[in-house]
Amino acid sequence: MVIVLWGVTLAAFTISHVVPADPAAAALGNNAREAQLQEFRVKNGLDKPMAVQYGVYMGRLFRGDLGTSLRTQNGIAADLRQFFPATLELTLVAVVFALLIGLPLGMLAALRHNRPPDLLARVFALVGGATPVYWLAILALNVFHERLGWLPGPGRLDAYSLAPPSVTGLVTVDALLAHDSAVLVDALRHLILPGLVLGAFSAALLTRMTRSAMLEVLSQDYIRTARAKGLPGRRVIWKHALRNASLPILTVLGSLFGSLLTGAVLTETIFSWPGIGGYATSSAVSLDFPAVMGVTLVAGLAYSLVNLLVDLLYVAFDPRISYQ
Repeated sequence: MVIVLWGVTLAAFTISHVVPADPAAAALGNNAREAQLQEFRVKNGLDKPMAVQYGVYMGRLFRGDLGTSLRTQNGIAADLRQFFPATLELTLVAVVFALLIGLPLGMLAALRHNRPPDLLARVFALVGGATPVYWLAILALNVFHERLGWLPGPGRLDAYSLAPPSVTGLVTVDALLAHDSAVLVDALRHLILPGLVLGAFSAALLTRMTRSAMLEVLSQDYIRTARAKGLPGRRVIWKHALRNASLPILTVLGSLFGSLLTGAVLTETIFSWPGIGGYATSSAVSLDFPAVMGVTLVAGLAYSLVNLLVDLLYVAFDPRISYQ
């Protein structure tokens, strides 16, 4: 994991610094004088060679210092602590929606192979995987918020709702801790549309993977033997078939969680969700290299931790695997 994160920092630092643009001009504006630009470069170490800048950055990183944002002039760690909980909350809801939709639909498609439920699941997987996120987000807002008025619009809370005291940064959890049911309901309602939009692609992919894995397992000899012994169909499906098909599903789910956690840029932008997606976009547009590096490092760390968790969960789902 350390080697992977080091590679992420090296690649991100190199790519961000070979961009033919001046971060000083982006931060100060086109009307800034040359003396002001030079002072900004010296202050932020942008006048030094790229290798020296990378060495300084890694030295700070080893001390737990992610640096200071050129755009906000705040510590990047503080900015990430502010924006990351919103993305995590949205990602968790999207994964829950993906599981509630993709897992049962994929299982139903495998159990009703080449029948109408299977055709429906395959169409959903095809359409859901091919639908652009931004189009689906705009359509969902137009239909369910503007026209029908069933769900609230952008943001994490309504304008008249007072956010609970921040403990975890997750509004739903903080509302529970504060015993504020009104804010909890409001926060959950605001999570439905962006959660469904963000989880739509994941639900489609999970449907396809679950169907494929279940079809492969259901054709095995031990499944036919279990049915021949007279075991209840529900026990055969849940205990024998699904458990043996769970490894590829778990692998895909881990990859989806990592991608959702770091790739919710369009969804957060359209729904005005104050997460790291919007923070990363604003930082990239303003050539805020330290902030971009911080977001990239968090993304790499998230992927690494999710992959590690998936590897550890393999033991629980497959008794043939053990880590010495």
